[in-house]
Parts: sequence; C-alpha cells; structure tokens
Amino acid sequence: MTLTAVIHQPDFASYLGFFQRFLNADLYIVLDHVQFVHGTSKSWTHRDKIKTAQGDRWLTVGIRKPSFGTPINAVELAPGTGWIDQNLSLLRENYRRSDGWSEVFPRVEMLYGRRFELLADFNMHFLEGILDMLEVTMPTVRSSTLSPEGHKNELLVELLRKVGATRYLSGLGARDYMRPEVFQAAGIEIEWQHFVHPVYPQPFGAFMPYLSILDTLLNCGIAGTRDLLWSCK
Repeated sequence: MTLTAVIHQPDFASYLGFFQRFLNADLYIVLDHVQFVHGTSKSWTHRDKIKTAQGDRWLTVGIRKPSFGTPINAVELAPGTGWIDQNLSLLRENYRRSDGWSEVFPRVEMLYGRRFELLADFNMHFLEGILDMLEVTMPTVRSSTLSPEGHKNELLVELLRKVGATRYLSGLGARDYMRPEVFQAAGIEIEWQHFVHPVYPQPFGAFMPYLSILDTLLNCGIAGTRDLLWSCK
C-alpha cells in the first residue's frame, strides 16, 4: 500500500501552496524537533506575509527570544496579548473591505483567542482551524514523538520509515539539497509538488503571490479559497 507523506516545519498561516500538498498526501509529519530559525529570510515558523497599501508586510506571532539551537517545539510565545492585538489590527486595517471579511475574520479572531504557551501548539491550532475552513482532513504526527536521529536527507528518510511512508511529497524549494539516492536506497519514492499559483482579486495594485493563506481567505472567502485550492490539485 502506498502512503504519501509531507514533512514540513509547523509554520504560521502558510501560503496556499502549502495546503495544496495536503490534497495529494496521506500524512503530515510536523517537523517540530529541529532548530528554530530566527532573524533570517528563511524565518517562516512564526510569521508570514500579508498585503498592505505599502506592499507586503509580516504578520508576526510574538515569541520570547530563544537561545541559539532551541528546537521549534520549545519556543515560547510572548506573554500578554499585545502581539495578538497588533495582528488583528493589521488585518482590520488592510482587509475590512475585502469580500471574505465578514465571513472569515470572526473565525480568525477566534483562533487568536485561544491561549497557548508554545509557538508550535499555537501554530498547529491555527492550522487545524484553517483546514476546517478548507474542509481538508490531514492526519498529523509530530517528529518529536518519533525519537528521530540523523540530519538532512537521512533524517527525512528515518521519519518516513518510522511512519511507514513509501512516497515523499516535497516542495520544489528542497531540490537544492535533496539527495535522491538516499531515498531510493530506502525504497522511498520522491514526488515533487506541482503548484502554479492562481491569481485572485487583491486590493492595492498588482497581484502579489505567495502570501499567507489569510490573504486568500479574506479576499476570496471560504468557498472561493476552496475552489482555488482544488483547482491547483
């Protein structure tokens, strides 16, 4: 039996293409035990971009600054609700006239309303809420529960073996560091994601792709976002 798995960090409110992979997979391995990356262009775990009148802007989850080497599953959220209020205010300012606003924003506000201590728990709660809106069911397992060993390609293969996966569905961004022979030796097929970003109505000028799923939901509504997602399958 073929079991296709996706492996990815528990990023915050990722873009439409992240969810498109779930339509072609059976399991999401949440890569939560690896080092949290902070302060670089690759820092997506606690933030993603939305569109404003001034261009794209980060929507950021408040965290306590972690020490170097801290795994994602140990990163703590910042105390208080200041960052939550700031996020909601930023969404109101830029999306209150969008077609999906009245339908989507109350649900997003509810997702922000539940309190957590850890970033990974908050992000997974947010992910579950978005999947519910999209009517996508995706079983998950956290890598931290699998006692994994190894690094890079060897780590991925071990995680896939531990869950019994026979196929790995990978995003195109991984091509630069993937070593297909490691997967082939383990009897695991690599399948590359095929995703062409659809264009949909946005305010503030020309269309800007690869923004947070919140941009899609607030501009297109829930049914419209579902239609876009399935059109990319």
